[in-house]
Amino acid sequence: MFIVMLFMAAAFMIQLALGYFQIRNFTKTYIELRRKGKVAIGRRPGKFRAGTIVLFAVNNKGDILDAKKMQGVTVFAKFKKLKGFENKNILSINDNDLNNFNKLVRIAVKDAIHNYKVIMNGGEIPEKLSVYRRIITKAESLLMAKK
Repeated sequence: MFIVMLFMAAAFMIQLALGYFQIRNFTKTYIELRRKGKVAIGRRPGKFRAGTIVLFAVNNKGDILDAKKMQGVTVFAKFKKLKGFENKNILSINDNDLNNFNKLVRIAVKDAIHNYKVIMNGGEIPEKLSVYRRIITKAESLLMAKK
């Protein structure tokens, strides 16, 4: 039993360390793009499939100056250049522009466009609930419905 607990603790510490490096990569990339202009962030969280994050550096007119994506299942995923969006206006991106990308990237790009529109119109992006919080909320609503 002690060996299993020791193994679990070691796995947790390794996961924590690797997660730290991934967050550090995100921060470095965000700062790099932020120096160029505003940054539109889109995400498609992965549950059992690869998660995807896209970052667009955008000038005041909405023109994309640079684009990066992080896609992967593990904490080893790093940001890479996302080609095909340079010099396009973020508001003019349509489904034809997204045909060359996989479904997860398309969803993340659409999320970035949506987030950009909301923020530029003075709105706020609502916080997305975690899986755990969604389960609790669903259970609470079921309990309230029974009363």
